Amino acid sequence: MTIVRLGYVAMSMELKNASPSKTMTFTQFKKIDDRRAAIRKLERIALLNLHNTLRVLKHNAASDIHFYRLSSRLIPLANHEELRDWNYLQPLKNSLREVGDFVKKHEMRVDFHPDHFVLLNSKQKEILKNSIKTLKMHYLLLKEMGISPTHRCVMHIGGNYKETEKSLEQFVENWMVVPRPIQNMIMLENDDTSFTLKDTLYLCEKLNIPLVFDYHHHLAHHQNDDWEKQWERVVQTWKHSPLPIKMHISSPKSNKAFRHHSDYVDIDMFVEFLKFIKGSIPQIDCMIEAKRKDEALFTLMKEIENREDIEAIDGSTFRLM
Repeated sequence: MTIVRLGYVAMSMELKNASPSKTMTFTQFKKIDDRRAAIRKLERIALLNLHNTLRVLKHNAASDIHFYRLSSRLIPLANHEELRDWNYLQPLKNSLREVGDFVKKHEMRVDFHPDHFVLLNSKQKEILKNSIKTLKMHYLLLKEMGISPTHRCVMHIGGNYKETEKSLEQFVENWMVVPRPIQNMIMLENDDTSFTLKDTLYLCEKLNIPLVFDYHHHLAHHQNDDWEKQWERVVQTWKHSPLPIKMHISSPKSNKAFRHHSDYVDIDMFVEFLKFIKGSIPQIDCMIEAKRKDEALFTLMKEIENREDIEAIDGSTFRLM
């Protein structure tokens, strides 16, 4: 028997005016003549993002949702080179701890997914340096929340640069300069254009990194590999993690736009995956990457409740029968 928990990404479609990703560009920042006033505005935006994050988390708790991806844009311009003197954590400490306390009280699993510009396999030292700096910000946010950073940050391998093997080895080489606490925070996922499940498994097994299997990505980019034959290897990458196995689930927008995410999850596609992994693990946490966010989760659960081969446990959790 396998327990499945569903989660969603950052934004709630049900809550109004609750974006946790409000931002401010550096161009806008520079237009404010008083630099201190500009920084205070940044801090107000960050505090609003954290306030909205707490609103979303309360919505999740009321809806029995135990798995959630925090926005990586909580603090606008946090890592901008022109703001290196800004101690952005100081004015946010109380709000960050409030978010963390709520997460722990309700035993939620939360994590991050940095933007695509975080490239740990880049040959350019400046890009690598900035990528590590961005990951450090995620690490510090989790620490200030009082949440263990271990396996809380999923990311892609990086650029392929038209040379898959060299790109993989560049990741290995660069990994040696990533601080150990940040290494421990990382999970890797297979992508839909550059690195297949097998490519990602190579790094995860070599460097002891958990692999987040993205089923949709695999269907879009698999080079005739059967994911079923690799499933046990995926499971083994999680053997040292304190967290349950995690995966991503989404559905193609259309056959023509196969790589684009649909508004909702195709339940037949999802159940086809679940039938195979049933019984192979005690629990799996599935992050829904659909355009309609929590609405897609609620819609999927309604469909699940009508099935005889699945037993709903609460608003986002079910058991494969």
